Amino acid sequence: MDGRLARRRRPRAAREGRLSASSPRPPGPASAGPGSGALPGDLALPSPPGSIRRYLQAHPWVTDGLVAGVYLLITAASVAAYLLPEPRPELPPVWVVIALGIAGGVVVLLRRRFVWPAFFGATVLLLVSFPIDSPLQPAAVLISVYALGVYRSSRAAWLGFGIASAAGMLDALLKALIHGRGAEAAADGGPLVLWLNIAVPFVVILLIATLLGTNVGGRKRYVAAILDRAAQLGRERDQQAEIASARERERIAREMHDVIAHSLSVMIALAEGAAATPDQARSRDAIGAVAETGRRTLGEVRRLLAIVRSDGGSAGRSDVRAPQPQADDLPALVAEFARAGLPVTLTVSGAPRADAALGLTVYRIVQESLTNALRHARGVTRVDVRVEWREDAVSILVEDDGLAVAVSEGGRGLLGMRERAALYGGTAEIGPREPRGWRVSVLLREGEAS
Repeated sequence: MDGRLARRRRPRAAREGRLSASSPRPPGPASAGPGSGALPGDLALPSPPGSIRRYLQAHPWVTDGLVAGVYLLITAASVAAYLLPEPRPELPPVWVVIALGIAGGVVVLLRRRFVWPAFFGATVLLLVSFPIDSPLQPAAVLISVYALGVYRSSRAAWLGFGIASAAGMLDALLKALIHGRGAEAAADGGPLVLWLNIAVPFVVILLIATLLGTNVGGRKRYVAAILDRAAQLGRERDQQAEIASARERERIAREMHDVIAHSLSVMIALAEGAAATPDQARSRDAIGAVAETGRRTLGEVRRLLAIVRSDGGSAGRSDVRAPQPQADDLPALVAEFARAGLPVTLTVSGAPRADAALGLTVYRIVQESLTNALRHARGVTRVDVRVEWREDAVSILVEDDGLAVAVSEGGRGLLGMRERAALYGGTAEIGPREPRGWRVSVLLREGEAS
């Protein structure tokens, strides 16, 4: 395979301005610019073959200048052939022919940037130059109609074909009326035959130019549409990847907060209790619970961090593959908080589901609620946790009778509970209760996880 296919180059369509995010057709140089569509790096096109072709496609003005130069050379040759050897008094002066030729060259030069003005200019030149028996003005019309098909649309090309055909027939009629008189012209069939001899070939050649323009332009527009679609898909792919990455970061941040905040709160409470109690046996038990909680937290943190690692170095560790906590682990969670000094009771009604994600969500919400009660509530005498497994939903209610201190509605934990509820199409009502205490009421709907 040609080595050029492997090179990552700036997309040619972007260099030529042929990819436009707002137009399905490849714009001409007038519409090319920074706003043109661009392909992502991994969708870059291969370089076209041939250095001359690459140069001309990258510099369209050079191509237009060459075509206009050829047109002007033919103009000079036409002047020399038709006027200079034998000046004919019935023809316009030489300077008129030269002016018309230069005007035609300007039309050809500007046909890419100003497509419609160039076409109408060529049509006007065709009509005003009917006394001159020269193919230059019809050639300018053919080139401009071809440009309509390439740089505008097939509809524009066929509209230009109709206008140019009418103009060509009118030009042929004027020439037939002027040159179709006399005995020699009558012997050849008269003005009608002369008109047909001029008009029919012009219309046929104009039809060929129109078909060529629509074919080339249609292929360019089709390729541009494919490349624009590829660029759009590339952008959508990148956006979806960013959204997925943001969601994963949010999920990991939520898990890290729940694990670390809960564990640190329990460890602090146990350590403070161990420091405050004069009983050395109970103090040793509390310190042991602190160590056990720390080890368990370290294992959970390692498991969470292993999720975002890409080297797979921890794939075989048992602590990494350990299952996440479920709703069945709520009694152990409540016992851990009770050991930390929180007077909590648990009531579960209904049968827990086998959905691991739902079970983890229930566990984390209860864990965060109890962590907040342990950290922020003062003078707590009772914390009630009620989990009700309904037919198509799960209801979680956590209430305490303490005085809330420094509780922020915009906290990471409260936001995490609301996000978990939203993932299941549920609701989360969190706030103080009368006459004192704090209340967390969450409803999770099964089958609506997003």
